[in-house]
Amino acid sequence: MSAAGRAAPVSGGHLAVIDMQRVFADPASPWAAPRYADAAAGVRGLLPAFAGRITFTRFLAPEQPAGAWRAYYAQWPFARRPPDAELWSLTDEFAALADHVVDATTFGKWTPGLAARVGPDGRLVLAGVSTDCCVLSTALAAADAGVEVLVVSDACAGVDDASHLGALRVMELYRPLIRITTVADLLAGVEP
Repeated sequence: MSAAGRAAPVSGGHLAVIDMQRVFADPASPWAAPRYADAAAGVRGLLPAFAGRITFTRFLAPEQPAGAWRAYYAQWPFARRPPDAELWSLTDEFAALADHVVDATTFGKWTPGLAARVGPDGRLVLAGVSTDCCVLSTALAAADAGVEVLVVSDACAGVDDASHLGALRVMELYRPLIRITTVADLLAGVEP
C-alpha cells in the first residue's frame, strides 16, 4: 500500500473478476460459495491496483440449453432464469464498480471479449468464484491461448475448502503457463 493507503498500480496485466454474483454469495443458494466473503475481500484489495484494467464476468443460463447442458439444467432447474434475474446480478458492492462486464453461458469466461481486453501477449490475473469451476475453466482456456495466467488464491473461493485447494493444485501443474499467487505478493510485485 502506498502512503495514501491505496494499492499501487500493478504493472501489466488485466484483472478478470469471475462471477461475483448473488447466486454464489447467497448462503441459501444451492450454488453458494461458503467463503464468498473472503474472496470478495481479496477482490476489493486488488481493484485499486488494476484501475482501468478490470473485467467482471457473469455466468448466465442459456435460453435453451443444448447438448449436455440439458442434463445439467435438469439437475439445477432453479437456475433456468433470464439474464436480468436477480440471482445473476453482481453483488451490490461490485455492481457499482463494474464498468466492463462479460456475460457467458459457459463455465469458462475466456471469451473473445475478454481475450480482446487482455491481448494475445497479455497477463490475465484471475479472482472470483468458484475456484474449482469457472476460475479453473477460464485459466485453462486462457493458458491454452498462450496468455500468462496468475490466479490470486486468497481472492478466490470454491464450493468448499477442499475443492478450492484441489483446484489450485491442479492449476499449479500447468506452471509456468498458470501460476498461483496471493493478494499481498501480487501487490508487492513478488513473482510467483
